[in-house]
Amino acid sequence: MALKRIRLELARTPDHPNGSSEMGYEFVAPIDDSGQFDAEEWKRHRKDCTVRRFWPQEDDEIGRLIHTGRRWAFHYDGMEPEDDEPIFAFDRHTVKEGEYISITEHDGVQRPFKVVSVR
Repeated sequence: MALKRIRLELARTPDHPNGSSEMGYEFVAPIDDSGQFDAEEWKRHRKDCTVRRFWPQEDDEIGRLIHTGRRWAFHYDGMEPEDDEPIFAFDRHTVKEGEYISITEHDGVQRPFKVVSVR
C-alpha cells in the first residue's frame, strides 16, 4: 500500500458546463492498485494525508484528510470543524482516473469532481 497524490478537478455543473481545471483539490491518501482507499493505512499515516484546495482568485487552502464518526472530510488549518468539507462515501469510492467524487464545500453545495490523476 502506498500513499498516492490525487488531483480532482471540478466536473460539469450548471455554472461550469465544461467543468474547470482551475477549481479542485490535490490530496494524499492511501490508495491501493485497484483504486480502493485503505482506512487502516490512513490511521498509520494520517499526518501525511494532506490536502490543498485551489480556486481561482482565492488563496489556496491547506489542510488534511480527517475521519469523524462515519464521515471523511477535508479540514483546513485555522478553520472551525463546521467548515470541514465532507467527501460523499469516500471510503466506498474507486479512486481512479476518470471516476468522480462529490464534495460538500464551505457554501453547503455538493459538487462533483473528476479524478484526473492518481500518482
